[in-house]
Amino acid sequence: MGSGDATRPARAVIFDYGGVLTTSGRAALHGWIEQEGIRPETFSAAIKEWLSRDAPHGTPIHRLETGELGAEDFNRTLAQRLRSVDGSPVAPEGLLQRMFARMRSEPAMLDLVRDLRAGGVRTALLSNSWGNDYPWDLLDGLFDVAVISAEVRLRKPDPRIYRMALDQLELSAEQVVFVDDGAPNVDAARRLGMRTVLHTDPAETRAQVSALTDVTSRGKESR
Repeated sequence: MGSGDATRPARAVIFDYGGVLTTSGRAALHGWIEQEGIRPETFSAAIKEWLSRDAPHGTPIHRLETGELGAEDFNRTLAQRLRSVDGSPVAPEGLLQRMFARMRSEPAMLDLVRDLRAGGVRTALLSNSWGNDYPWDLLDGLFDVAVISAEVRLRKPDPRIYRMALDQLELSAEQVVFVDDGAPNVDAARRLGMRTVLHTDPAETRAQVSALTDVTSRGKESR
């Protein structure tokens, strides 16, 4: 399989989960910060230190995503970094669940996955897990492959986790589209040779993915 694969309709699409197949994670976090009266700068400082492009290896978020740090240990670590507007401590119990309680599945994106499969395009899930439970009852049957960071002890943007998904799909990078809402993750996929979509809006993502997979014409051919 050569570089010509990049000019043909993609044969598979790999999706991120949080913020792509769900509603905005940022909006969920904003709602949580407001409800619990968290000083936003204390949360932003922790996230920048632990998750920015130049964050050192092995931060609490990195270790959470690779399953080296349990959810409750992470909750205690993060709670120690946070401050409330009124000066009260932030309860660590169930902190991650409270943070993402407002995040819901995004029907438009799940419909896109279903439409791709109906058009003969394979689909995969590649997600950095924050100790969260995935709604497998809803996701069941939507993906040929599911690679979860905490289960494989790797995290995006490590090239090895992308190659793991490609190997399970038995496809080359040039045959695959990668969709994520994180620019560093998208950049890493592009460097490996995948075609990429930086997700910001379901309608725009559908338009870009449809153009890269030619899913509409494939769907017509299959009927």
